Amino acid sequence: MNWEKLLSLKRFGDTNKRLRKEQDETRLGFEVDYDRVIFSAEFRSLQDKTQVIPLSQTDFVHTRLTHSLEVSVVARSLGRKVGLRLLEKYPHLQSIHGYQANDFGAIVASAALAHDIGNPPFGHSGEKAIGEFFKTGEGKKYKDQLSAKEYQDLCDFEGNANGFKIVTENREGRQGGLRLSYATLGAFMKYPKESLPKKPSKHIADKKYGFFQSEKEAFLDVANELGLISRSDTDVSFSRHPLAFLVEAADDICYTIIDFEDGINLGLIQEEYALEYLINLVKETINTKKYNQLSNTQDRVSYLRALAINTLINEAVDIFIANEEAILKDEFQMALLDKSKYEAQINDIIKISVDNVYQSTEVIDKEISGYQVLNTLLKVYTDAVNNSYDQNPTNYDKLIVKSLPESVIVNEDSLYLRLLRLCNYVSLLSDSKAIMVYKKINGLSFNI
Repeated sequence: MNWEKLLSLKRFGDTNKRLRKEQDETRLGFEVDYDRVIFSAEFRSLQDKTQVIPLSQTDFVHTRLTHSLEVSVVARSLGRKVGLRLLEKYPHLQSIHGYQANDFGAIVASAALAHDIGNPPFGHSGEKAIGEFFKTGEGKKYKDQLSAKEYQDLCDFEGNANGFKIVTENREGRQGGLRLSYATLGAFMKYPKESLPKKPSKHIADKKYGFFQSEKEAFLDVANELGLISRSDTDVSFSRHPLAFLVEAADDICYTIIDFEDGINLGLIQEEYALEYLINLVKETINTKKYNQLSNTQDRVSYLRALAINTLINEAVDIFIANEEAILKDEFQMALLDKSKYEAQINDIIKISVDNVYQSTEVIDKEISGYQVLNTLLKVYTDAVNNSYDQNPTNYDKLIVKSLPESVIVNEDSLYLRLLRLCNYVSLLSDSKAIMVYKKINGLSFNI
């Protein structure tokens, strides 16, 4: 891989090459990507989607939207710092092509902003609930009518693949989805492979998959334009775009440190753990006098959080630069922070969060309810749409189909596309909207 191709400004439908040195410096193409994500309806719905703690009324807790904004801020810093180092190593990128350090920051920030845009309601349990509907629930009846890869897309419904669908899918009047630059799309694709084959592998890019069969051609277009390395002669699997490692690092830093902070502020984790587990991250930068002057838990933990994030940003940048050539050859096979000297401390913090936050009663109750809500919606919608397509709908089916928005195309000849569109529709519901629709379907929303 080479950076000239990896930094492509191309967008879906372009017929002429976009050159960096010809860009308007007041509104760069990579910065336009950020704006398009921010103003999308799919991004706005994240304001009412669970990050970890569900439907909480406290100001402490992060939603998917606040998490995504924070990840994008960390990602921007990572990208800019890496950009400065890369331009020193490859000065022609700046002198000949016109790239600036901030371009790297804008690409990584935009991809990070969109990284959760495809996640269903109710956190990661939402993905599992959709998958279980097809794997073990009512949706299993469709298995024999789908190809193996189509069925696997549904059984392992993946927020990353759904996100790629959202940002690239052609719709009437909206060709190319959000029409993001290919560089940003590349950085967005943390798992550049299809759902099958599922191979045991230590390569970080094989952990999940990154696109549905419906977006296969769009994915190949992006991968080939960027010059990603093909990793299979028979199936679609490519190397990561190098900047995807920075998007992943930004996400890892935020959920490690900020979920820990949330747990402390909610009283699920003792405040004493904050200093005990963060001290090795902040001991070189902490101002003990300032820390001791802070009068409340929220301010003390906020101070430690800021220092810890800064430490991990610098650590991730150093690891990336030290391994940049291996990354370009697809010879670096782990997340950046897995190679960190702070790996033990990071794992300790994550374990505390898992035990005290992710497995708290409130979170488990949310996941139980989420399974029931999503299972009900999928059964009702898939039955109604497929009965209508087969021309034997009940009156109830007709009402359900009429309740769907016009953007949900229900008359696709492909069963796979009908099912995937319904999964996509359900995934875009906020937590509250999903519950509201569930109540309506179950006759619980009447005001008598």
